[in-house]
Amino acid sequence: MNKDEILELIKDGSLDIAKIKSLLSDINTVDIAEIFEELDREKVIQLFRILPKAIASDVFAYVDSEHQQTIVEALTDSEIGDIINKLFVDDAVDFIEELPANVVKRVLQNVPFAKRKIINQILQYPDNSAGSIMTTEYVDLREDAKVREAFDTIRSIGLNKETIYNCYVIRRDRLLVGAVSAKTLMLARPQDLIGDIMDMNLVYARTTDDQEAVAEKFKKYGFLAMPVVDKEDRLVGIITVDDIVQVIVEESTEDMEKMAAIVPSENPYLKTSVFNHSKNRFLWMLILMLSATITGTIISSFEEGLTVLPILIAFVPMLMNTGGIAGSQASTLIIRGMAVGEIGLRDILVVIWKELRVGILCGFGLGIVNFIRVYITNSHNWKLCLTISISLFSTILMAKTIGGILPIFAKRLRIDPAVMSAPLLTTIVDALSLVIYFSFSKLILGL
Repeated sequence: MNKDEILELIKDGSLDIAKIKSLLSDINTVDIAEIFEELDREKVIQLFRILPKAIASDVFAYVDSEHQQTIVEALTDSEIGDIINKLFVDDAVDFIEELPANVVKRVLQNVPFAKRKIINQILQYPDNSAGSIMTTEYVDLREDAKVREAFDTIRSIGLNKETIYNCYVIRRDRLLVGAVSAKTLMLARPQDLIGDIMDMNLVYARTTDDQEAVAEKFKKYGFLAMPVVDKEDRLVGIITVDDIVQVIVEESTEDMEKMAAIVPSENPYLKTSVFNHSKNRFLWMLILMLSATITGTIISSFEEGLTVLPILIAFVPMLMNTGGIAGSQASTLIIRGMAVGEIGLRDILVVIWKELRVGILCGFGLGIVNFIRVYITNSHNWKLCLTISISLFSTILMAKTIGGILPIFAKRLRIDPAVMSAPLLTTIVDALSLVIYFSFSKLILGL
C-alpha cells in the first residue's frame, strides 16, 4: 500500500517530501527500486533525490540499468563517487558493464583509487567466469589468531563486507587454507585458535572457472558463499548466492531462447527493439527454411507414388508432427538432466537404451490407435493402415533415440546442447520420418 501511495503522490506532482520519506522508511529497498520502473525520467530523478542517504546506494543497486544511467547522468561527480563507493564491488561492476563508454569514464573518475583498481581488475576477467561475478568484500582471518581476536576483526570490518556468515582463513601469503562459519565461532571458546576449529575440507572456484560450473557447486553443496582463488591458490574474492541465482536465471533464459531457435539477447523482451527481435530470430528461420528443401526433395522423389495413391500425403503432417514432438520430449529431458548434473557424457548408452524402450512403448500404443482410426476412416484398407502405423512406430523410435543422443553428442563436441534441440532436431526428424514413411509405402503398398 505504501508503494501505491508513493506512486500516486509522485505521479500527481505532489512532492510532499516529508510524507514520502516517511512512507519509504517502511518499505524494503528492493521494493523501493521497483517503484522506479513505473516512473518517467524526470520523476525517477526526483524520487532518487528524496531517498535518505542511508539507503540510496542500496536502492541504486537494485534499480535496472536504464534507470541507473538516468540517475547517474543527473548527479554531480561527488554524488556519483559517494554512491559507487558504497556499492559492493560486484554490484558496481554489474552497473559499470551496462554503461556507455563515455559514462563509464566519468563514473570511474569519481571512484576512490583503491576501489577503482579492484573494479578494473574484475572487469578484466573473461565474461561468464567466476572472476567476473565475484566480490572482494569478505572477511579473512589468520590461522594463528584466537577466536576473541576474530570477533574483534569482524566487528571492525564486518559492516562493509557482503557476508560475515562465512570467514576464510589465510596465511601471510594469502594462501587459502580453511574456512570457519559464524556458528563455529560462536560455539568456540575465546582462547581457541582459528587454525584448530577451521574446516580444511574446502570447496572453491578458480577465477577462470565457468560461472555455470560454479552454480553447479552451489547447488550440490548448498552454499551461501564460495571462495575464489587464483592459479596459485591465493584467496582473491568470494561469490555469494544472490549472484548465482542471477547466473541461473540468465543461463536458463539463454537455453530457452536457443531451444526456440532464437539468438540469445541480453535485454528484456519489452526493452528490445523490433529490429533486434527480428535480427535475433531471422538467422535460424533462414536456416530452417533452407533445410526444409531437404524434405521437399524427398517428397518430390516419391511424386509418382503419391500420384497413384494421393491419400498418402494426408498423413505426412501427422508423422512429422508426432516425430517432432517425440524428439523434443527426449531432448528437453536430456538437456535438463545435463544442466543439473544428472546425466553425463558417460551415460550415452544408458540414455539410448532407455529412449529405445520409451519409443517402443509410445510407438506401439500410438500405432494401435492409429491403425484403428485409419481402418475405420479409409474403407478398411488394412495395407494402408499397416503402412501408416509401422511408419509411425518407426518414426517415434527414431525420434526418441536421436533426441536423446544429440544433446550428449553436442556436449562432447563442446557445442551448447540447447542448439541441438528444436532447430537441428526438427530438420533431422522431419527428413528421416519422410524417408521411413515412403520406404514402407513402397515395401507394403508396392508403389
